[in-house]
Amino acid sequence: MSITFLLTTLVVVVTPGTGVVYTLAAALAHGRRAGLVAAAGCTLGIVPHLALTITGLAALLHGSALLFGLIRYLGAAYLLYMAFAVLRDKDALTVPDEAEARPASRVVASAVLVNLLNPKLTMFFVAFLPQFVARDRPGATVCMLQLGLVFMALTFAVFAAYGWCAGAVRGRLLDRPRVVTGVRRTFALCFVGLGARLAVA
Repeated sequence: MSITFLLTTLVVVVTPGTGVVYTLAAALAHGRRAGLVAAAGCTLGIVPHLALTITGLAALLHGSALLFGLIRYLGAAYLLYMAFAVLRDKDALTVPDEAEARPASRVVASAVLVNLLNPKLTMFFVAFLPQFVARDRPGATVCMLQLGLVFMALTFAVFAAYGWCAGAVRGRLLDRPRVVTGVRRTFALCFVGLGARLAVA
């Protein structure tokens, strides 16, 4: 495994995107545990994209403008729904008791959908993984799987760190109503912006 692959993967994972925004929102709303669960859910959302890439089905997605557009717009619509949900649930960032946190299953489901409905992740794997695997190399499929698992491991580690840090400062933020309102609006704008970027990409 090359250092180039690890460094490139780390840069891609650390750069804020839909998964990072969702993990931060979950941690600030429901605590560090929710942030870790969201990180795990976003990581699980990578599995279908990796599977599509390895099996070659990503070529179909890339070749079908209709299919790609459908998934892209579904993803954009879901991000807009997330923005609406953040603004609508005005109590989301005011629950002091983590025991009343959102069920883990719902956090994971939402996190998986965030990444699942992002076709750009599949396109990233299509363009990224083959650069580090020789096509005529024996066991190329296994090698791609290993690289994909490393990508997932780094994703979980970075997202979990984001979630843990956000959960750690959650108590301080909740004591400031204006800050809470600003955080809620910021996350809503982030989801809208990410959804719009996905829709027009």
